[in-house]
Amino acid sequence: MLRRLCGLVGAVIVFSGLGGCTRNTPGAGASGTSVYVARRIRTLDAARPVVEALAVRDGKVLATGTREEVLQAAGADARVVDLGEVTVVPGLTDAHGHLAGLGQAEAQVSLVGAASKQEALSRIASAPGTSYQGAWLIGQGWDQNDWPEKAFPTRQDLDAIHAGVPVMLSRIDGHAAWVNSEALRRAGITRDTKDPTGGRILRDASGEATGILLDNAMDLVGVVVPALSDAEHATHLSAALARIARVGLTGVHDAGMDLRTFRLLQKWDKEGKLPLRVYAMAAGQGAERDTFLRDGPYQGHRLTLRAVKLVLDGALGSRGAALHEDYTDEHGHRGLLMMPPDEYERRVTAFMAAGFQVCTHAIGDRANTLVLDTLLHAAEATGSKDGRHRVEHAQVMRLEDIDRLGKSGLVASVQPMHATSDMPWAEARVGPERIRGAYAWQRLKSSGAVLALGSDFPVERPDVLAGLYAARTRQDARGTPANGWHADQRLSAQEALEGFTVGAAYASFAESRRGRLQPGMDADFVALTVDPVDAPPAELPGAQVRLTVVGGDEVYRAEDT
Repeated sequence: MLRRLCGLVGAVIVFSGLGGCTRNTPGAGASGTSVYVARRIRTLDAARPVVEALAVRDGKVLATGTREEVLQAAGADARVVDLGEVTVVPGLTDAHGHLAGLGQAEAQVSLVGAASKQEALSRIASAPGTSYQGAWLIGQGWDQNDWPEKAFPTRQDLDAIHAGVPVMLSRIDGHAAWVNSEALRRAGITRDTKDPTGGRILRDASGEATGILLDNAMDLVGVVVPALSDAEHATHLSAALARIARVGLTGVHDAGMDLRTFRLLQKWDKEGKLPLRVYAMAAGQGAERDTFLRDGPYQGHRLTLRAVKLVLDGALGSRGAALHEDYTDEHGHRGLLMMPPDEYERRVTAFMAAGFQVCTHAIGDRANTLVLDTLLHAAEATGSKDGRHRVEHAQVMRLEDIDRLGKSGLVASVQPMHATSDMPWAEARVGPERIRGAYAWQRLKSSGAVLALGSDFPVERPDVLAGLYAARTRQDARGTPANGWHADQRLSAQEALEGFTVGAAYASFAESRRGRLQPGMDADFVALTVDPVDAPPAELPGAQVRLTVVGGDEVYRAEDT
């Protein structure tokens, strides 16, 4: 639909819902300038926090303000886009996700949300053909905590439907695998196989493997699973990028990128085919870390690699998170460290000395203490105290460590939906005292820590509106518990929005270019059918993304409704 606007400009495009997905902004004015008009534009610029129009030229914000001010700054030949009754916010960034994992999850059999073991087995029995890698059936997303019996499943459960086909199914957190007897046979795992360092083979009363492998024990099977072909890998990665654009993300911090994925994204970025901004953390667990360390940081157009991701412990749901004291619901067990502390310190020091930001997965309170001790000592030794080193998850912490994190200048990279997913059982794991330092966002903020918010997709959905809802409410989709779980740790609507914008920008050294809509900054923004600050939080999960813009390029436009 075309019309004239005040006789000041040329064609005006009204977006009641735009079909298709495109890399480039169509129909820019002769000056290369586009003006976007909306019911409300939240800039997060303290000088002009709410405006009604913004102009974009050469991938940057040219001007913000009233419609008349922006039209005057843009010039008479600018293209004008009337977005209608939407709220525009600065580009939303997921500060902790896994692109390759999301792409594979889109193709594999999904067990996410299965309410019982029987439902999971039914899905496995009817798995699509895309779930196979070679002869192996691969899937992900099961969570025994959602099942009535709360117990881990067994290899015998899988043997009943797939006796001769090797099956490997990752738990929702990626820190446990459920395999069948054929998978164990192909991996050479017997009753005599010892637990690897940082891993655990669960065994029955007779000493036989049950089919559940925790953390580093997953690698015993993973190494014999055929790799994806280059074509499959590219297809999966493209699907992941398209998915996150649809949900309103203009960028993602990829937490532990393997070399193969990095090389492919690097190629696409050089060819101008990377639609979103990717801040990559090099995978620091495997042998590829030596290549990343040798090559050093990388800066492309939309791809940046200047961080490394290390994993120190497992997950709380599978009792792999490393705790100072026993699990409340498993006496005698304190979780797992994925590597010895001295090895962790050697890797941290090497990457800091090479100019990398160090980002470490730490779930349990013991892991968080070790991360703080090591990061602070290594930063002092390498002169990189200003390296904005990050604690990924910062999930269960001693209160004194929360204070230490904030005062030290480290970044807390947290995922709001983890709290709402874990709240039915988290306190059973750690008890009423330790839970005070768990998922403690306001305590972290009060300590002075910068919060960078994410989802940890595909562990959780990459839907950023759901993340904003969880941050504000600490409730599930049904609105329970009534006042929110440990409601004193909820974030305000403004704080939640800042966590996905200015907080994520700061955590990736991009605060001078992104996170706000100000003249001269990158033209990254999202149009939503709900105001994420003023709207009641219950409206967030059902809201829609109408437009996603990265560097002035419209990378996603919603279909007509």
